[in-house]
Amino acid sequence: MDKSKAIKFILENARPLESSIYKYFFENGTNESVIDEILQFQNADGGFGHALEPDFFNPNSSPIATNDAIITLSRVNALDKDSDIIKGIVRYLESHDSFDEDKKRWLFAIDSNKNYPHAIWWEKKDDGISKFNPSVSLAAFMVCYGNRIPLYEEIIKEAVTYLKKCKEISGDDINCYLLAYEFLTSNNINDIVDLNVFKDLLSMVIENCICKDTSKYGVEYVPMPSVLFIGKHPEFITPEIKSLIEAEKDILIKMQMDDGGFDITWKWFTSYHNEFEQARKWWRPRITIEKLLFDEIQI
Repeated sequence: MDKSKAIKFILENARPLESSIYKYFFENGTNESVIDEILQFQNADGGFGHALEPDFFNPNSSPIATNDAIITLSRVNALDKDSDIIKGIVRYLESHDSFDEDKKRWLFAIDSNKNYPHAIWWEKKDDGISKFNPSVSLAAFMVCYGNRIPLYEEIIKEAVTYLKKCKEISGDDINCYLLAYEFLTSNNINDIVDLNVFKDLLSMVIENCICKDTSKYGVEYVPMPSVLFIGKHPEFITPEIKSLIEAEKDILIKMQMDDGGFDITWKWFTSYHNEFEQARKWWRPRITIEKLLFDEIQI
């Protein structure tokens, strides 16, 4: 990968948020600057919207956009329990906005998404729930940074039980589980689920999830190692995954576009063609940052 071209692409095309994230990791930037930028996406209720997740433009707070904010804050070590931004997230999640009380899940897709430009998968279907994405990570967040109550513990237990019987799981789902595992381990919470069992289950599903056909990397929307390993969770890198990481690293130069950036591998499958192109422009610097972080993995 031509890193200088990638950096130039990011600096010239990234939103202020992604620019601050790049500077945090590569130019001694501060997590305070990342917080300042991500606050622009936080609503008065404490949740996040406004195309923080670029594939839906809904300005209203949603569990998915809020989970996306938590992921970013975790990556830049900005999860301060006493900070206003974290207190706001706790307040939003405690409100149970977009939470199914019967099924005890936060919704994956919310009704109001349909009123704004969006990808097809953000249209609410049926109950709007998608397994434990993002419920497992939001529940673990609440246990560690909000009020630890039986409801959130129950969600975590059910999510881990589901791992024991599921045969197929997406990279996005696994990232929610990894975030939950990270929260529980870093806060030494081992009395909800056995963390050793949790780790073994995650190792199994990660091994099964990552696409073994490297010819599809960067061509199809398949789970590549960089979907899961961008600077965290080295304890889950097995010898087989190590070889797949090396294979992806080898083809980064082929995946990199002439302008130095990396591209997305999906379409929206909706009528919002112009908005899709705008989302693509927002996604590309974000993905390029992730490829830079991935390329730095020492294995």
